[in-house]
Amino acid sequence: MTAHPAAEISSATPLISLSAVFLDTETTGLDVNNARVVQVGAVRVAKGAIATSASFDQLVNPGEPIPPESTAIHGLSDADVSEAADFATVAMQLSDWIGHAVVIGYSIGFDIAILQREHMRAGLVWTPPRTLDVRHLVRVLAPPLPDHALDTVAGWLNIEASDRHRALGDALLTAKVFLALLPQLRDRGIRTLAEAERASRSSTSQAMTEAEAGWHDAVQTAKQAQGSLAAMARIDSYPYRHRVGDVMRTPALFAACDDTVQDVLNTLMREKVSSLFVRPATHGGPSGIITERDVLRAIEAGSADALQLPVSDIAIRPLETVPVDAFVYRAIGRMSRKRYRHLGVHDAAGKIVGALSARDLLKQRAQDAISLGDEISEAETPHDLGAVWARLTLVAQGLASEQVDARDIAAVISRELCALTRGACRIAEKEMASEGHGEPPVDYAMLVLGSGGRGESLLAMDQDNAIVYSHGDPDSDQDKWLENLATRVADMLHAAGVPYCKGGVMAKNAEWRMSIEGWKTVVSQWISRRRPTDILNTDIFFDAVDVYGDREMADAVLATAFEAGKQSRQFLQLMSINAADVSTPLGWFGRFNLQDGRVDLKKGGIMPIFSAARVLAIRNGIRARSTPERLLAAKALSDLPGELFENLIEAHKVLLGAILKQQLVDIEAGIPLSN
Repeated sequence: MTAHPAAEISSATPLISLSAVFLDTETTGLDVNNARVVQVGAVRVAKGAIATSASFDQLVNPGEPIPPESTAIHGLSDADVSEAADFATVAMQLSDWIGHAVVIGYSIGFDIAILQREHMRAGLVWTPPRTLDVRHLVRVLAPPLPDHALDTVAGWLNIEASDRHRALGDALLTAKVFLALLPQLRDRGIRTLAEAERASRSSTSQAMTEAEAGWHDAVQTAKQAQGSLAAMARIDSYPYRHRVGDVMRTPALFAACDDTVQDVLNTLMREKVSSLFVRPATHGGPSGIITERDVLRAIEAGSADALQLPVSDIAIRPLETVPVDAFVYRAIGRMSRKRYRHLGVHDAAGKIVGALSARDLLKQRAQDAISLGDEISEAETPHDLGAVWARLTLVAQGLASEQVDARDIAAVISRELCALTRGACRIAEKEMASEGHGEPPVDYAMLVLGSGGRGESLLAMDQDNAIVYSHGDPDSDQDKWLENLATRVADMLHAAGVPYCKGGVMAKNAEWRMSIEGWKTVVSQWISRRRPTDILNTDIFFDAVDVYGDREMADAVLATAFEAGKQSRQFLQLMSINAADVSTPLGWFGRFNLQDGRVDLKKGGIMPIFSAARVLAIRNGIRARSTPERLLAAKALSDLPGELFENLIEAHKVLLGAILKQQLVDIEAGIPLSN
């Protein structure tokens, strides 16, 4: 077997999105030193489903008699395997079939030990795959069962067992058990491959028992994957540090619908560009594009008057666009996935403000990982979201290894958190429509709050979101429809790797899902409160960014909140008191006060900085979202020493970098991420 776990598998992959092979063997006995393989069975799982059409089922001639006691278990006799291939032949087929997948089984340590021995006997190269033992995961959950046999566990989960004690049947049953365990594992905070590996290694007594029996040591297999992030994440950092506005061509050049192809050709040559945008044919209609290739195709078509055709006859509509503040990697990903050579660039109001061509981006190419943002936008299932989201850790590792500013890395992570939320909304709407719940009954907007809204989220994020809708009372039909949608979004994000907010700041909860009038009432209540504790969990609303739906509605609610906050001196005082309520993690002689060997750099470091910047933003009507932007804007309006603001900005950068570095280490170790 020639598996290559470190080269292909990310430790951060959510279990729900894990592509894996479930494997089982039947043997001549239970002694790993002497037993021979007589059958190998395996099934593949992808996107949370068993690919029943993709299975491996091979008998193996062990080259020696099968003991009657073994035949009594699996039913395979010497006659059954007499015409089967030898192990060396089957091993090569199995290796090709498994590829780079994680290998999962029930008591998989036994199977891997057997396979390793067979490889040694046959003189074959042996490289162990990355493995996961479902039996270990069952023991972590500790259900009240008389034993942990596969049949017993399947019965506990109400899974029908069939074709037992044949390799393929046992592999299939193990896959069903694994998928059924995923919700319970998530509830225990075990969501990723590395977290499952860490949990599996928690039972030292079980590991010792298996080691004494000669089983394969799963701990060693997991260690082979260490460093895989660094190996996989060699990327060009430019597309993650620069925005489309930095590289676009501006101003955008337009042709009118009644311009001729000759007019367009003259403009292309004069301006030395490869495309022109075409103005809408009707008011409010879509813009279009005409490229030099479109002109050549029109001429090649053979029409004598091709150059006199109106542009509207050959323009391509609608024009595909990207936001001016999008990172360059998103534009590259869009072009690569859809095979476009040109994109329009729009501002927040939807106005076309620039153009982007493949030629413009040629020098900013990166590896395939750059397409993750566009893949999130095109994801069709929660499993797709999780699979793409796992790759974000590779991007973060690659950027960190190039010593990219942690604030820029946080901005990329935040952007994709917003994209993930947007994708979940889109998928939830499709699900509800297909189930007969209809289209959205009112206009609404989904907001991401807190660090995600500020563009400062790192990898230990959770869900902070809210919904604003045009009209409707609490518990009305409109509100119930949106509650259904928000619950689906929350469940999808949780499964994909963004856990539920422990404080309940999620749109599925009524206090974070209201009409415009409802939000105005709530804002008024915030402003009128008398104690600092009364406004806890409300300040993150002022970091909100709209990610899906009606942007103008979201902006109107936020503008109302900022204006009301700015006018209330009492509210600002309460927020200031909360921001200043800091317990430094430093003790005597400058030493850190540690808990379990760690210090909370968010609570004792970053939080007072971004909280102070938020208060300054509300007080001065600054609508910038990120902490550095807020502090820079406040510096220009303040008579306080400029050095004070500069030091806070630098401290914010240093602390973000320290947290990110630790999170990347923790991901590989399977340690739940924190600050």
